[in-house]
Amino acid sequence: MIRFGIIGTNWITEDFINAARQIGDFTLTAVYSRTEEKGRQFAGKHDIPNVYTNLEQFAASSELDAVYIASPNSLHADYAILCMNHGKHVLCEKPLASNAHEVRRMLEAASVNGVVLLEAMKSTFTPNFLVIQNNLHKIGPVRRYFASYCQYSSRYDIYKRGEEIPNAFNPLFSNGALMDLGVYCIYPLVVLFGQPERIQANGLMLDSGVDGAGSLLLSYKDMDAVIQYSKIVDSYASAEIQGENGTIVFDKISRPDKVQIRYRDGKVEELTEPQADNAMYYEVQEFIQLIKSGAKQSSVNSHANSLKVIEIMDEARKQIGLIYPADRI
Repeated sequence: MIRFGIIGTNWITEDFINAARQIGDFTLTAVYSRTEEKGRQFAGKHDIPNVYTNLEQFAASSELDAVYIASPNSLHADYAILCMNHGKHVLCEKPLASNAHEVRRMLEAASVNGVVLLEAMKSTFTPNFLVIQNNLHKIGPVRRYFASYCQYSSRYDIYKRGEEIPNAFNPLFSNGALMDLGVYCIYPLVVLFGQPERIQANGLMLDSGVDGAGSLLLSYKDMDAVIQYSKIVDSYASAEIQGENGTIVFDKISRPDKVQIRYRDGKVEELTEPQADNAMYYEVQEFIQLIKSGAKQSSVNSHANSLKVIEIMDEARKQIGLIYPADRI
C-alpha cells in the first residue's frame, strides 16, 4: 500500500483523489494547506487523517511515502525537491516546472535521492493514446501532426472586468495559455516523434504579462506539427496525425476518447478502446507501479521527454516575449 500526501486543494486534486481511490494500492494519509481552516475542511471532505500547514513537516512526515503536487506551476520545483530530499516519491502536475533549469534541478534531486519523479500528463497513459501509438504504421509516412486545445477560461471574465488578476492569468505563478493548455498538445507530440529541429511561435500577450493564446509550428526532418491553444476562445477541432496512406483522427488531444483511421480510399477503421471515465486513473496506476517495481522513471512520461517538452516551451516563450519571475531566479 502506497501512502500518499497531497499538496493543493483545488478541483484537479479532487479529480486525482477520485481516480486514485479506484486503485487498490493507494491510500491517502495527509494533506498540506497554507491555512489550517482550509486544510481541515478539505481533509474532512475526503477523510484524510493528517493535516499539515508546515511544508517542511509535511515533507518529513513518516505518514506518507509519496506526494501528489497540484500547487501553482511556479511552486512545483521547490515543493517537489523538498519532498524528494526527504525520500518521498513525487507525482507532479504538468507542466513539471516553470522552465528547463527548474526541471533539471528536479531530475537531479530524483536521481540523488533514488525516488520516482513523474510528470502527471494523463493523456499519454490512456488506452486510446496507446492505440494511436500502436497504429501509426498503418497511415504510411507521417507528414503532419495537428493538435488544438482552446478553452475559454472560467476566470477570463473576472480578468476582463479588472476586478483582480486570477492565478490563471498571473505571471507570478508561471501560468498562461502555453503552460496550462499548450503543454497538452506538445507532450504527446514529443512522446510520438521526439524533439523538433525548429520551432516557430506566435502568441497573443495579455496586459497581465501572460499569453492568452498562441500557436506553434514545429519542424521535423520529414514532417511538421501545427499546434494552437487558447484560454480566451473555444475550439471544437479534432486532433489529427496525417500520413500518406491515411489520417488518424481523435476527438480531444487532452484525453482521446474516440479514435479512428480514415484511409485515402474512403475506408474508416475504428480504433477506440474502452477507458476509465477519469483519465487520471492511468497516470496514478503508472506511478504506483513504478514505485512497487523499483523503477525510477516512466518509459512514456520519461525524464527525457519532460525535459524536451519544457525546452520547447522555453523557446516558444522566448520568441513571444513571455518571461516569468521564476526565470530571473
